[in-house]
Amino acid sequence: MGLFAVLLAPATAAAQAQAPKGLGTEEFGMSPRELVQAIEKTEELIARCMREQGFQYIAADHKTVRAGMSADKQLPGLSEEEFVSRYGFGVSTFYTGLPPQLSTGYSPARVGLGERNVQIFRKLSPADQVAYNRALLGDDVSSTFAVALETEDLSRTGGCTRKALTETFKPDQLKASHYNPQDALINKDPRMKAALGFWQREMKKAGFEYGHPDEIEPDLRNRLSTLTEGGKLLVSKMSQDQKAALRKLQDYERLVSAKSHKMQEEVLTPVEEKIQEELFSRKVQ
Repeated sequence: MGLFAVLLAPATAAAQAQAPKGLGTEEFGMSPRELVQAIEKTEELIARCMREQGFQYIAADHKTVRAGMSADKQLPGLSEEEFVSRYGFGVSTFYTGLPPQLSTGYSPARVGLGERNVQIFRKLSPADQVAYNRALLGDDVSSTFAVALETEDLSRTGGCTRKALTETFKPDQLKASHYNPQDALINKDPRMKAALGFWQREMKKAGFEYGHPDEIEPDLRNRLSTLTEGGKLLVSKMSQDQKAALRKLQDYERLVSAKSHKMQEEVLTPVEEKIQEELFSRKVQ
């Protein structure tokens, strides 16, 4: 039996796990309904916090936040594979140093904030824009609510967004170490362990040392943050050395993303979908 046949074979009755009661298939292990409720509650709390600080912010509905999440690694006319080949995961490759509200190209963060909030921001003076985003997002203006939800990393959030999240999510979910319980369950399956071992070996052959695909994007974000003073340094203000370092990071992102994405689609995703079907007794979208 070949590797992929082994990986896709059904688990034995003794080894087959079942999803714990209450575990959902959405971000942070929530059900679709719980995710909508969490989004709407968080957005209302963000709007209240911003009002208390003297700024106007209109709570985005769950469809707007969802649109921001869905915009991740998506551009019109490009398949996800084509996007990854050209832009990697879209972390350093679209970096400008501008706040998301002023971006004009690819920006899941801008989409998730909603057009009304973007227009409110754009009418402010430059000094007020800085104050607005410090109140809304804290030090890392790239980590909006939609981006944090999509990447399942709330640890980089700040300002009113962070304050609202602390009232909506559990304390352990706010930490960088938090891991989606569904993904953790899947990773324990012997078939996924074997698939991840194969992924690790192939990535290492290509010169990339990671233990799991989920480690790559946070690593890219940390490298970019270090290079750009926390995302505040405009590309137009960078020295020649800084620009060269950014181009090097962008090249690295394209290579590591393309290699990982290809391996993920060919090896990991079929195994993951098979295990999900068994855990939830249905196909998970």
